[in-house]
Amino acid sequence: MNRAYTLDNLRAGEVFDLLVIGGGATGLGVAVDAAARGYTVALLERGDFAGGTSSRSTKLVHGGVRYLRQGDLKLVRTALLERGRLARNAPHLVRDLDFVIPAYGFTDRTFYGLGLKLYDTLAGPLSLGPSLMLSRAETMEHLLNIEPAGLRGGVLYHDAQFDDARLAVTLALTATDHGAVLLNHAEVLEFAREGDRITGVLARDRIGGGGLMVHARQVVNATGIFVDGLRAIEDPAARPSVSVSQGAHLVLPRRFLPGASALMVPKTDDGRVLFAIPWRDRVLVGTTDTARPGPDSEPRALVEECAFLLEHARRYLADDPAPEDVLSVFAGQRPLVRGEPKAETKSLSRDHSISVGPGGLLTVTGGKWTTYRLMAEEVVDLAARLAGLPPKPCPTADLPLRASIPIRPGSEILHPSLPYFEAEVRRAAREEAAQTVEDVLSRRTRCLLLDAHAASACAPRVAAILAEEFGRNEAWVAAQVRSFQALAATYAFPEG
Repeated sequence: MNRAYTLDNLRAGEVFDLLVIGGGATGLGVAVDAAARGYTVALLERGDFAGGTSSRSTKLVHGGVRYLRQGDLKLVRTALLERGRLARNAPHLVRDLDFVIPAYGFTDRTFYGLGLKLYDTLAGPLSLGPSLMLSRAETMEHLLNIEPAGLRGGVLYHDAQFDDARLAVTLALTATDHGAVLLNHAEVLEFAREGDRITGVLARDRIGGGGLMVHARQVVNATGIFVDGLRAIEDPAARPSVSVSQGAHLVLPRRFLPGASALMVPKTDDGRVLFAIPWRDRVLVGTTDTARPGPDSEPRALVEECAFLLEHARRYLADDPAPEDVLSVFAGQRPLVRGEPKAETKSLSRDHSISVGPGGLLTVTGGKWTTYRLMAEEVVDLAARLAGLPPKPCPTADLPLRASIPIRPGSEILHPSLPYFEAEVRRAAREEAAQTVEDVLSRRTRCLLLDAHAASACAPRVAAILAEEFGRNEAWVAAQVRSFQALAATYAFPEG
């Protein structure tokens, strides 16, 4: 993903079969699918790949145990099948993880056990393993810091874990391998039209400056929480299609959940599930479900969200975490298909919606990481019909995703509290389209999420390396450091 080469391709005047706007899970999935079928594809992303919601998830590839309680068996079945496909196609990014639901009530273990047997059945041949009833002693062996008072046992089940931002970069690289042309930090300003039909976009290169006119037979709006903004440009009378829900997460030191299993709380005070998950030698606690009035480019966890997560973590962990133990706080916003005006976001469907506007703009919204591939398949099927393209079968159910060659230790480590090396910064710049310090420390590595203070300390060195790679001056370095350190300060546990 060489930027100069990409810009040359986009400026060559080719009319692409598909132009995808949005470089999150859905947009990248569409680019992979369409390119793998042999269609010509361009993708533009206003910020960085997975710069929004798609890098701020709970890091789970799962069927959604909570949707069993809601009776949405079709969604659970679909997500479980997609979980199995992703685990098969990207074994270097997806791994099996044991989850334990602790049982404190007399009937909890039986109730949860029966529900999880149904979960196993719905997964069919792509199951990751059977659920098991655990005794009190077995539960405490799996969850080494679980609150013992009143504990009666537990239920173990299997789901999968991944690194969302790394999967996004992998999808971008896989799409490129199949001929797609992808550009991050490129903002769409307006649509090009022939008559009433949208035939392309005018965009701005936010790194090098200058405009881009990109034409395509079909334009796809896959901008997540921002889809309604593009729909309004297409048709000012378009009604909003998305409700925004925010999910916040706390990151704690590993000592708060030192075993190999994750903790799942099936019902919190607000009626949703909560996880405490071992992730990259940390513990990830989340998530909330807070309705927001509109989309934010850089959402911040609310004081009440952080207090809610910390309170519930203390209920279930014997060693209670305090605000000063929190290494990082991050929030993402979900695009939920809009329901009734007064509906709570936790009651809205996590399924997706595909629509076509009066100018021909194909919009996809909703869904989640686990089902990104299926969403992409449906989008490309429809896009091909709308564009009059020859039909081609979808190959992605069995398409291996590109595997990166691991960086061998040997270069300087970025920070003693973080598992990353300077060589990874150079690879991010040379091969993975990273353009800024934030791209590197938030998404090509996960430094910002793992330890916001340590990530802030890394910023000067990372900026200096990027300056060497891109030929930037000292003023650019200083501006990058200021910008990133201001961002990192917002990842601290909020005072309230």
